[in-house]
Amino acid sequence: MSGELATTSRTTLQYGPQPARADQAFTAGQLTRLDEALTLSSRETGLAFSVYIGALSAPTRAHAEALFEKLSGSSVLLAVSPGQRSLHIVTGPESAKRLPNRACALAALAMRASFTNGDLVGGIITGLRMLADSAGTS
Repeated sequence: MSGELATTSRTTLQYGPQPARADQAFTAGQLTRLDEALTLSSRETGLAFSVYIGALSAPTRAHAEALFEKLSGSSVLLAVSPGQRSLHIVTGPESAKRLPNRACALAALAMRASFTNGDLVGGIITGLRMLADSAGTS
């Protein structure tokens, strides 16, 4: 899946360049779960959560921050590159006030544990839930 973009009212799920392996494609059920988690996280917190899954150019943090520039200051971006074993959580000026580095680090740790067990979708959903819980309601 290359360059696909799926959006809901306040959320974005984008797929960057992926290796051409069928076992890395998402099922309709997985996409539904991701979309629901994004929508609920955004609705509960008032923050705009987005997920990018795909290759990140080196340096990966700079690429994640460049992706974030397309979003608003109240956004939270989870940039995941499974092939590179890279994960970045990027917050803007407004969202950073509600999501301290410690909350992001704990979410990243939980996500990586799921990724290590081969559960990419479950890890992202766990991270979204943890970040939403940490941010609280708007």
